[in-house]
Amino acid sequence: MRVALLGIVHESNTFVNEPTTLNKFKESRLLFDNDIILQYKNSFHELGGMIEVLETNEIEIVPILYAEATPGGKVTKEAFDFLLNEALTRIKQQLPLDGCLVVPHGAGVCEAYDDMDGYWLSQLRATIGDEIPIIGTLDPHANVSQLMIHSTDAFVAYKTNPHIDQRDAGKEAASMMVDLLFGKIKPVQFFSSLPLIISIEQQFSEKNPYKYLLQLSAEICKMDGILSASILLGFPYADVHEMGASLIVISNRDREIGNVAIKKIENYMISNKGLFVGTKHEIASLINKVNTIEKPVLLLDMGDNVGGGAPGNSIYLLDQLEDAGIKNTFICIYDPVCVATLMDVEIGASVEINFGESHEKVETRERQVTLVWKGHGKFDEHKPRHGGQIHFDMGNIAIVKTNNQDVVMLTSLRIAPYSLVQLTAFNIDPTSFNAIVAKGVNAPIAAYAEVCKNVIQMNTPGVTQADVTQLNYKKRRVPLFPFENE
Repeated sequence: MRVALLGIVHESNTFVNEPTTLNKFKESRLLFDNDIILQYKNSFHELGGMIEVLETNEIEIVPILYAEATPGGKVTKEAFDFLLNEALTRIKQQLPLDGCLVVPHGAGVCEAYDDMDGYWLSQLRATIGDEIPIIGTLDPHANVSQLMIHSTDAFVAYKTNPHIDQRDAGKEAASMMVDLLFGKIKPVQFFSSLPLIISIEQQFSEKNPYKYLLQLSAEICKMDGILSASILLGFPYADVHEMGASLIVISNRDREIGNVAIKKIENYMISNKGLFVGTKHEIASLINKVNTIEKPVLLLDMGDNVGGGAPGNSIYLLDQLEDAGIKNTFICIYDPVCVATLMDVEIGASVEINFGESHEKVETRERQVTLVWKGHGKFDEHKPRHGGQIHFDMGNIAIVKTNNQDVVMLTSLRIAPYSLVQLTAFNIDPTSFNAIVAKGVNAPIAAYAEVCKNVIQMNTPGVTQADVTQLNYKKRRVPLFPFENE
């Protein structure tokens, strides 16, 4: 038997003005044919799990295309057209196939198609026909559409957040494909789009309310005839009709049990929607805690969350820490212009520079810094971390130390803080700081928890701010809690 592998992955923040171009995919990951297997076979990514299961069952793997860009603004029509055309052209050349394993994100938005994932999956279905099963994985931050469901036979979402179980999700999806092909099961997919959103800081899988939702889905999976149950948290920074939480349940042939199972989760979530709102604390009170608890403290910059599409260049939190008299902080800032300037400076030299962006019309501060290191910022992560990747590339980087004893890593490529090796590979000791600023909400915890016993989520301003009711939506569903309390 022959099963194809295909993925187009992007988490699109529609409140970011800069679009995601084809070059952004090339800077991140754009792989064809056997390069997909070489890159991902030993990874913690769902592709790694899919490859393992197919190889174990001696099914021929037909790798087609895998494209992924760092979360950001909408994908340009030009980029999407190129990726889709390549995918469909290459999969036509490989027909006939017995199955297709797909890896969308679920929150992709294109300039031409709000439901980018639904569109490319529907085009895939039209290309290969109705008889070839399509089974895939989803990021739990997917905004799932009816078109995505209609175009596929089954979806499995990762469970943990931070996403450290992606390989397991890939194995689950691939095992379902194998059992289907061998006639052991016949998946039936059930979908519910819920009239609510789950606040971003309430999505940590080690704490309630999300922890209990995972326990509930695990109980559902013990029911006779249920193959899988997925909680989709949704991605609130995409102004699209599908934005919000949803559920997917897969039964084995049995439609009645599938409906019962999905209703059980749906009723709980709607009845307890108040649990998913979250509390937004004032920045000043949280910063004052830094001096009173065990160091280093992990400060999560929620408003400039790179994993949610934010630029990764805000110095708002660094300014606040300096104003509060807190020294010896680490922060990573995306600033390719500043990096290019520092490439011409000798290591050990002191210069005055502005880096990053301030908020609320406050001008950036000119800081006296000493250049500590410069060069290319490639590193590898060999433990399961959010995103499941092994290889990382920050482009050229410059590491400077300020007069406030803060260490600032400046990068020329945007990168989310998913690995502690981002520091240690460049001789930065994470345990030496009073505070580490990571531009994320939950994802960095998997990387930093081993050195940071205390974690504080900071409700900073930006395009990924925690209080999404302050964002200007035009396309979302109505009613949708907590925007409307109905």
